[in-house]
Amino acid sequence: MSNADRAALREGMRERAYGQGYQPSPVDRLGVWLSARQIRRYAGSLAGKQLGDFGCGYHAAYVRTVLSQLERAVIVDSALAPDLKSYRNVTAIEGTLPGVLDQVPVASLDIVLCISVLEHLWDPLTALQECFRIVRPGGLCIFNVPTWRGKRFLEYSAFRLGLSPKDEMDDHKAYYDVKDFWPLLVRAGFRPSNIRCFSYKFGLNTFAICRSHGGADITT
Repeated sequence: MSNADRAALREGMRERAYGQGYQPSPVDRLGVWLSARQIRRYAGSLAGKQLGDFGCGYHAAYVRTVLSQLERAVIVDSALAPDLKSYRNVTAIEGTLPGVLDQVPVASLDIVLCISVLEHLWDPLTALQECFRIVRPGGLCIFNVPTWRGKRFLEYSAFRLGLSPKDEMDDHKAYYDVKDFWPLLVRAGFRPSNIRCFSYKFGLNTFAICRSHGGADITT
């Protein structure tokens, strides 16, 4: 089997977008709510902003809650609910991350979100580099990933209790503590003075706010 065939096989492992064909569990919804709370805290006002949500989920649940504030939203996932494509200020891109991100122009968005996505990718560094390329000077990229401590909780919830979709956990490729994630952010192009990276959700997740060059330093 060639390297290209192996890559194609790996890409095909994920059969659906988050929330496609099922209702997220209460545990999943709590996690989404906590992440949205963090986004609101650090992103500030979204009025008139252009925002990208990469790996937004089938229903793009977060973007729907803020769409009326945005000038434009660019949403990306392997599949997207058909009605999302009808909004005048939505650019909907269906495809596999990170490759499909080359459709988004350089320095075109004020805020880029990549929430609970990178752990599903074989090539997270390229995805981070694409986020860095796409965000405008002084703009923000916001990331959330599960930690190694979170791995135990997520797998127990999915495999033992059945409170989360099993295939979501089976699709995980990696987990990231701060010491794992921070170097990836630097390799992607973000300056250390423009990175704030910390654990939250009781240590189950790592959260990062990264400002592109041209903006004020982020206090750690």
